[in-house]
Amino acid sequence: MIKLYFIAFILFVAACTYNQAQTSQLNRGDSEEIISESDYDSTRFLKVLPQQIESVKNYIKSKGTFYSNQKAILIDMRIPSKYFRLFVVDLKTGKVLSKGLCAHGSGSEIEGTDSLRFSNTPNSYMTSLGLYKIGGSYQGNFGKSYKLAGLEKSNDQAAARAIVLHRYSCVPDEEQYYPICTSLGCAMLSENYFEELIPMIDKEPKPMILKIYY
Repeated sequence: MIKLYFIAFILFVAACTYNQAQTSQLNRGDSEEIISESDYDSTRFLKVLPQQIESVKNYIKSKGTFYSNQKAILIDMRIPSKYFRLFVVDLKTGKVLSKGLCAHGSGSEIEGTDSLRFSNTPNSYMTSLGLYKIGGSYQGNFGKSYKLAGLEKSNDQAAARAIVLHRYSCVPDEEQYYPICTSLGCAMLSENYFEELIPMIDKEPKPMILKIYY
């Protein structure tokens, strides 16, 4: 009987030790996620940005004089939402003029991973990749917003899905330790950063291009 109690005690201690180790490992993992300087390849961003700018310039050139050839908005969905991933770029110089946080669609998240998926399907609540025309502004539930017209097969349902560029109070102004809130598929910005973008968009005499890529 004593031997049985002793064995049970040993098994209990072992189980507690295992659980403590698992908890400690989980906490270390969470801590590393929070304090990590970067959980994405920033060098990739620097490499792909010129390519994305060039692709936008080529598209604009192919359409004659319809779109603005001065500025464009690029959104790199490979960058986690807690970091700046929306960039206003000067198409002439390739310089980044402004940057801010941007939410993706809630349906784009894959549970248990940091990866995203994308769809053009109505009611999917996913972000759609591709080139968009920034259309006219209107007053909606989030105040002034901009209509987006999808220019590619991957996003040609944007108007039908009511995908727009708008502000929302849950999006912070500065980079965060954790992912930010999600949208229903729209490109959603902080209230202050949206105000910063308004004159950049409104002063362009021709429609600007917005491109979402991954």
